[in-house]
Amino acid sequence: MPGMFSFFATAHLAAATIGLLAYVLATRIGRQRRHPSAAIAWVLAMVAFPYAGVPLFLLFGTRKMVRPVHGPGLPGLGAGTGASSAPPWARQLTAGLSLPAACANRRVVLLADGPAALDALLALIAGAQERLDLCTFVFADDSVGRRVGDALLASATRGVRVRVLLDAIGSQRTPRGLRRRLVAGGIALRWFMPMLHNPVRGRSNLRNHRKLAIADGRRLWSGGRNIAAEYFTGGPAAPAWDDLSFVVDGALATDACSVFGQDWRLAGGRVEAGQPLLSGPEETGNGSTQPVCTDSIPVQLIPSGPDRADDTVYAFLLTAVYQAQVRIALATPYFVPDDALLQALAIACRRGIRVTLLMPRWSNHRLADWARERALRELAAAGAVIRLSPRMAHAKLVIVDEAVALCGSVNLDGRSLFLNYELTTAFYGSAEIRGFAQWFERQSGQARSYVLRPPSWPRDIVEGVVRSVAFQL
Repeated sequence: MPGMFSFFATAHLAAATIGLLAYVLATRIGRQRRHPSAAIAWVLAMVAFPYAGVPLFLLFGTRKMVRPVHGPGLPGLGAGTGASSAPPWARQLTAGLSLPAACANRRVVLLADGPAALDALLALIAGAQERLDLCTFVFADDSVGRRVGDALLASATRGVRVRVLLDAIGSQRTPRGLRRRLVAGGIALRWFMPMLHNPVRGRSNLRNHRKLAIADGRRLWSGGRNIAAEYFTGGPAAPAWDDLSFVVDGALATDACSVFGQDWRLAGGRVEAGQPLLSGPEETGNGSTQPVCTDSIPVQLIPSGPDRADDTVYAFLLTAVYQAQVRIALATPYFVPDDALLQALAIACRRGIRVTLLMPRWSNHRLADWARERALRELAAAGAVIRLSPRMAHAKLVIVDEAVALCGSVNLDGRSLFLNYELTTAFYGSAEIRGFAQWFERQSGQARSYVLRPPSWPRDIVEGVVRSVAFQL
């Protein structure tokens, strides 16, 4: 019996040692820069339960799929005019992160109204002539999902090559009948990272949270809205969520094509060899042609996630907070920042920057509401103004001075900043920044102030437990 116990103890120790070696190698070689709470959880799991912990780590533990490669930023179409409009710190940082440069675009339309955002998406789909790509986290089988599905089928019927990329977890409730109808209508449909897939292609906890639609490589619809009624029109029992979308005509769509193409390949989709990003010059109503970019509205695409060596949006946010001179306005449905970002915002308050945070009083994720409380108290104690909207607010927006406005799919929590495939757009034009600021002021005026109260000891314990796993929320 003692010999049997010694055998099992030795086997357990060997399994735990192998697991820890795998963890160290994967983390160090891949430069994962793991969050402390996640690192502690993985180490404890491998020591206590190596036979379960090691396979789970190999399936879910990697958060970066590429290694850092330092080099110049990728040039964007029309980048000269657009890049010169970005502040120097943004130009230098994004170049160092190998991001596409800011580019000049012809037209930008901000869409705060849900029905108007849906009309813009349907118009973009209807206006596609050759290619149409759509990526979303949620595709619901409701009034909005059916309208978008019908529009996609109509485009495919008239000869447009339509590709739809759905996140396998976010859209798991998309009924099989709807999916079959899309495929039967000639639409290429791919699932991003099903639970059971080749681990070489990525880990199951790395979700695609990007929202975009691209027509002919020339027009981009993006923002924070998924394809579901609550993001656009609401329903009889509940109003639509407050959210933001936008349409950009011009070179930004070219950079978005590259992002979508990488995601499509990762999902196992076939890409035709030699396929151009653009079909050619845009045709005007009188039959003549003109360049894709004719004006100079400066906009920059900032993709983030496991397909980037660096945490690009996180790095941009930290730099912007420290560069702020007058104000920082933030809107997010979930606020669970890491210590560095929270400290940067608190320091901004203490050096006289006007920091305002707008979020819903109650979000659609109660765990996130519990996890946010410690950060809210710390930020309020530093002097920030926190406004709580009576409705569900799903918009993701950051405005820094008159220098930049960031809008897209990124929430201010660990999952969005460090795990998900996300897409953020930086607007450098004064008119666009002013438009976002006006929306922010209107929403803030309808919200009520957060009241700083010390928590009871049971609540403090629960918040601590919830926040310890907040990186995975």
